[in-house]
Amino acid sequence: MVTSATTAPNPNGAGRLKNAGMAFFWLSAFYLVYCARPEDWLAGIGLLPLAKITGIAAFGAFLFGAGKGRRKFSELPLESYLLLAMIVILMVSSMLSPIWKGGAISRTMDFAKVWVVWALTFLLVTDLPKFRRIVFIQAVSVPLICALSIVKGRHSIRLDGVLGGIYSNPNDLAFAVALSFPLCLMFFVTTRTRFRKVLWAGGMLVMGSALFMTASRGGLITMVFTGAVCLWHFGVRGKRLYLIVITGVAAVALLMVEGKTMQQRFVTLWSDDNLQTREQYRALSSFEQRQFLIDRAVEGIKEYPILGIGTRNFETYSTVWLEVHMTYLQIAVEGGIPSLVLFLLFFFCGFTNLRKLMKRKDLSPEIKLFTGALQSVMVGFVVGALFAPEAYQFFPFFAVAYTSVLLAYVRENDRAKAAAAGLLTPKLAGLVSARYANIAGVPVNT
Repeated sequence: MVTSATTAPNPNGAGRLKNAGMAFFWLSAFYLVYCARPEDWLAGIGLLPLAKITGIAAFGAFLFGAGKGRRKFSELPLESYLLLAMIVILMVSSMLSPIWKGGAISRTMDFAKVWVVWALTFLLVTDLPKFRRIVFIQAVSVPLICALSIVKGRHSIRLDGVLGGIYSNPNDLAFAVALSFPLCLMFFVTTRTRFRKVLWAGGMLVMGSALFMTASRGGLITMVFTGAVCLWHFGVRGKRLYLIVITGVAAVALLMVEGKTMQQRFVTLWSDDNLQTREQYRALSSFEQRQFLIDRAVEGIKEYPILGIGTRNFETYSTVWLEVHMTYLQIAVEGGIPSLVLFLLFFFCGFTNLRKLMKRKDLSPEIKLFTGALQSVMVGFVVGALFAPEAYQFFPFFAVAYTSVLLAYVRENDRAKAAAAGLLTPKLAGLVSARYANIAGVPVNT
């Protein structure tokens, strides 16, 4: 019988999850703090600098725990070095910033946490139970955040400023919803109990409601693309056509109930005649403002093409204290063209990882679902980045980390299976780099 390691069960996965130690614990804690922002909904927690605590702990885990895992530091993939190089350039740019050196350096150091978390994710998430746990934290956090935003911001305009951090801006909240929807749908499909399916379905409805309440045009466009790719994988290719019908009905219902402001804002994209509501005038003003900011960003790139003006300094440079609503221009004007090139190459590596996984015919159903969900997230980000300033949002970087972890896991199982079958000696299998070993096409007799 011909099988592959990618379809073989991993009996030691649950045991390794229990024995993951403090490194994996603090990694999970950072994901929880970043994605769920407990300081916004638990009384008293806000007094603690949770992000700093977990960030420092994650860094300590990186120093003292990275060498204890199954993967070694030398096995970090190319995309990790691209991200590190981009951060180094951003730091140099900030140190030489013509706008505000101190602020730019501080913001770059804050953003640099993403590399530590990225590397920890790759080094410590070595089996599916741990991978599922990390992805679950992100997936379950966003519906909870949306529910909290709706409750706390029921009288606010577009849920603006209801929560802090990455969810304070309605466009950022909508972007997080769009990028997390495929992960939630994946857990809805894979869960076995009806009660959990109801919970996930309810969570996605809350996410959709929050998305429409933000009235974010860019967020809705991003959601359309992530949803389309996601439904192609789960609905069409997975032969779950009921998902397409249910999603369509839910979208229409939400548009009718919560979509009035969204519709008013979309009208201004193709016509500025017959404006009747205050929100339409605001939307038109926002559109014209964004055109000015794009022009201003292009001017900044021409003036400072190599190192840019420093991390998050565009608001000052813009003269109107606003960000440019295009991620690619944001990273180029603040970090220079070299940063933009590294940024694009980094996400290209994520797509490359997905392509390698999707070419395989021996993936387990669960890994296929993960792969489809991650491709949906990546496509959504690439499109959504045209409409939002999300260069320093961690969710897209997490998605690339997930693709790297999955590819490494599949290849490690290939080598282990081949070694067990005698095709590679254990010593040789251990020496072959996870980056270059690819024996998926070799049949294994069991």
